[in-house]
Amino acid sequence: MKRLMKLTVLSFIALGFAAGCNEKEKTEQAAAVPQVAEAPSAVVIPDQVKGKWKAVQIEVADKNAHLKKVYTLDIGSDFKLPGSDLTLKVETFLPHFVMEGTTLTSQSNDLVNPAAQLVIREQGKEIYKGWLFSLYPATHAFQHPQYGFTLVDYKAS
Repeated sequence: MKRLMKLTVLSFIALGFAAGCNEKEKTEQAAAVPQVAEAPSAVVIPDQVKGKWKAVQIEVADKNAHLKKVYTLDIGSDFKLPGSDLTLKVETFLPHFVMEGTTLTSQSNDLVNPAAQLVIREQGKEIYKGWLFSLYPATHAFQHPQYGFTLVDYKAS
């Protein structure tokens, strides 16, 4: 009976240890992905980045037609997605995206973690405002019934 209890206790300890390892791995993986706070954040564009980028390229996947097309969107300008009621606008591009507290900024002008802040309007109504990350396309990805959006390239001024 004592031997059975020891084996049971050891089994629980082993299970707990294994679960702890899995949680540690999940935590390490999550730390690698950019996290953007859901609370309002300030976007600060450093002087070394201001005016250095003129456009980004976004791949638009039409899920119904099974087609993908890349469009060049000028930063700060509206872009009407052909054949749809959607208007896209890249508000900000940060080549080295980082989050410092509640501030979103770029640590440098190097393409370390490129991110674009995208606003999508449907029939004039804002339906999405968030970030596209070229290194992590699935992170905070906008879910639209017909279209998918991926940041694929960047154009310097």
